[in-house]
Amino acid sequence: MKLTSVREIEDFVRGLTFFGTGGGGDYSSGVSTLTDLLEKGIDIGWVDVSEIDDSDYTICPFLMGSIAPLTDETLNEMKIFGLENPIYDYKDTLSRAVKNLEERTGKKAKALVPIELGGANAAACIAASAINGIITVDGDYTGRAIPEIQQTTPFIFEKNLMPITTCDAWGNQCCIDEAINWRMAERIGKLISAAAYSACGEAGFIMTGKDTKEILVKGTMTESYKIGKKIREEREAGNDPITAITEYLDGWILCRGKVTDKDWWDKVGYYWGTHTITGEGNYDGSQVKIWFKNENHIAWKDDKIITTSPDMIIVVDNKTGEPFTNNKIEVGQEVAVIGLKARDVFRLPRGIETLGPRAFGFDIDYTPIEELI
Repeated sequence: MKLTSVREIEDFVRGLTFFGTGGGGDYSSGVSTLTDLLEKGIDIGWVDVSEIDDSDYTICPFLMGSIAPLTDETLNEMKIFGLENPIYDYKDTLSRAVKNLEERTGKKAKALVPIELGGANAAACIAASAINGIITVDGDYTGRAIPEIQQTTPFIFEKNLMPITTCDAWGNQCCIDEAINWRMAERIGKLISAAAYSACGEAGFIMTGKDTKEILVKGTMTESYKIGKKIREEREAGNDPITAITEYLDGWILCRGKVTDKDWWDKVGYYWGTHTITGEGNYDGSQVKIWFKNENHIAWKDDKIITTSPDMIIVVDNKTGEPFTNNKIEVGQEVAVIGLKARDVFRLPRGIETLGPRAFGFDIDYTPIEELI
């Protein structure tokens, strides 16, 4: 598929942001990144994974860091390190990280694979592939967005992660050749991104086309485009986009109401916090709290758990259906909370191990959303 207009780009990134479950980067960043390429006459799109040979190589580039807002104190601190005028944007940091990984390994990539679905991350991957003159496959390694590198299908199926190359917005470059486990690879990579105040692109997961086909969550680029388009079309038709999209995806509306509290902090390159939504209308008298670490991972309704990762918790505008990243949610906004089943692969024991509530330190066993609801 090829995106040929700004409206198609907006539909696509809207869908990516929807499946980003509160993380995955800003919608506006993804739209501006792809629109810039479109205006330069560069093709934007993806191909079915069957179009790469088993012996070809793929690379997975990803943005690493927190989406927490930069405070005035942080901006002043950045000046001390000379981090005032970036020379690379997101797509450029990923493009350079990919080239560095190719040079490091002596292997040329035929295609790039997004690590996750999210407004900035997947869009930047597609942009990096266009810049490097290679293709992006129709799929990703999570089917949603996630905060940690081991919460991916390569971990579930025990594929190779290392080495990881990095490039930040100011041109600082590193390579992680070895790590004793996936969590330490995540920690080291996150600390590198924290040093660059989250303006960092990284690349890893270099593997054959054969391995890529075995573990890819297939068709998610096309699915994201269709979902983003449907939200817009339902809204333009005068329908309720929240009801329409939830029914289309066999999901659940967990709450509709107003954001009445927000508590957040930025720690070790992650955006942590809790949103409180007080129900209105048909949901009057109920209250939903959502805990997030970059993405939404646990939701309570009136102090009873109603959804946890790996199932998806998605917050959208109550009228327009536009999805929110967590850094855009503010007290007073009217929102709807949607729950969806996880991708099947993340309901396998190893998927639950890495993305279930215990992976985030909660003494809670994973229960599928359809049982909780």
